[in-house]
Amino acid sequence: MTVVRISDDALAQACGADAVADAFAAAGSAVERVSSWGMHWLEPLVEIDGVGFGPTSADDIAAILAGSSDKGIGKIAHHPFIAGQQRLTFARAGKTRPLSLYDYAASGGWAGLDRARSLSAEALVAEVTRSGLRGRGGAGFPAGIKWETVRKAAGARKYVVCNADEGDSGTFADRMVMEGDPFQLIEGMAIAAHAVGASRGYIYVRSEYPHAIAKLNAAIALSAQIVAPFAVEVRVGAGAYVCGEETSLLNSIEGKRGEVRAKPPLPALEGLFGCPTVVNNVLTLSAIPHILSEGGAALYNSLGIDRSKGTMPIQLAGNIKRGGLYETAFGITLRELIHDIGGGTASGHPVKAAQVGGPLGAYIHPDQFDLPFDYEAYANADALIGHGGVVVFDDSADMGRMARFAMQFCAAESCGKCTPCRIGSTRGVELIDRIRGSGASATDPVAALPQMRNAPKQPPSRAADLQLLEDLCETMKFGSLCALGGFTPYPVLSALKHWPEDFA
Repeated sequence: MTVVRISDDALAQACGADAVADAFAAAGSAVERVSSWGMHWLEPLVEIDGVGFGPTSADDIAAILAGSSDKGIGKIAHHPFIAGQQRLTFARAGKTRPLSLYDYAASGGWAGLDRARSLSAEALVAEVTRSGLRGRGGAGFPAGIKWETVRKAAGARKYVVCNADEGDSGTFADRMVMEGDPFQLIEGMAIAAHAVGASRGYIYVRSEYPHAIAKLNAAIALSAQIVAPFAVEVRVGAGAYVCGEETSLLNSIEGKRGEVRAKPPLPALEGLFGCPTVVNNVLTLSAIPHILSEGGAALYNSLGIDRSKGTMPIQLAGNIKRGGLYETAFGITLRELIHDIGGGTASGHPVKAAQVGGPLGAYIHPDQFDLPFDYEAYANADALIGHGGVVVFDDSADMGRMARFAMQFCAAESCGKCTPCRIGSTRGVELIDRIRGSGASATDPVAALPQMRNAPKQPPSRAADLQLLEDLCETMKFGSLCALGGFTPYPVLSALKHWPEDFA
């Protein structure tokens, strides 16, 4: 009997994978639903004896089974998109059934946890520190230092919290882990718990990920005895972007309003329910099982450049021909990612910009595409890597409009706790409108003040408005409580710097 492997990833399902799987089953094939390879432009992707076919539909079944299909791409593992990667976090992608304990153990699962439990907490944290792993959620803070702070902190109770509130545009790696390899995330959390002395953990997942939530709950139930006495619980968010910030997330788990806490105290000292807490995101915790395998820390540290060690699952999205997940060592350039790997724009038009790091990441001009994928290199270029999402725009994009969107997004998503973010973003929208000539809203009370005072309205000069916008961005960048307000200036200032004609 022919064994057909088809992903049950949410993206594959959205592209029609369930109908393709049903058609193969009706034709008498044995169907296995596996994790996604991450070659999203080929979904639904079908694999038979290692050979891939895609994108497919139910109408392609007969030709595939007869050996006459023109949808074949050859051996999936040999495809340039896959063969060029260095997969550690996504080593099982496309190869295992997400909820099969057998598949997970047979592919090296639980080996990291077994070894971790043979080490002292101090030695375990030292190994994570030695690997050079930095948080994959945006700030790039060394994971080992955070763990060591929690390990040494005084407290009768400690927690491990996974930030799975993946809300950045063009990012989907967290979702792919949760849907395709949930045991890996649970194992990483159990190792962290052993390192810091925690007995309970929470995975905070955005409500827009119903498939991931279902997979996680099933995986937690299946692995409960393996990771015991550590216990894990899924908490579902309510759609607030700001809850991707760690202190706002902790408030939400506690049942409070999702707003940012002032720091200090740091969550590592006073986090969830006032207790020392490790807060890492999905990709950070999912890298841990490999690092704790025999020799894993040394291998991880040998990859990458400078202080950016290991691999990064980079997500290619937007107007790009071959969108998907590409895991590779730090140091690769945007030019390679967008043109060599991604194939350029899907529209065939020239690339105008790429936004890296979500909706608050800088817009990077093609002249900067040789910038290496490295935390410090991006920071020096007034940009950020963030969660590793790369969104591509062609020459039809209006960068002035995109800058306005950044301010508008911040205004809509602000928790309201600090003035630079709450008020600054709204004033930013008005300023950009005025610079672009559309003017402020007639219902805007600030715009109406001169008339209310019976004073003639004196419109400021364009040069004055541009200077005011830059001053406003500086205030938001250095005065906001968290990265929502602090990073909003990045897309605005980068758009203004590289595409001033789009503000005309």
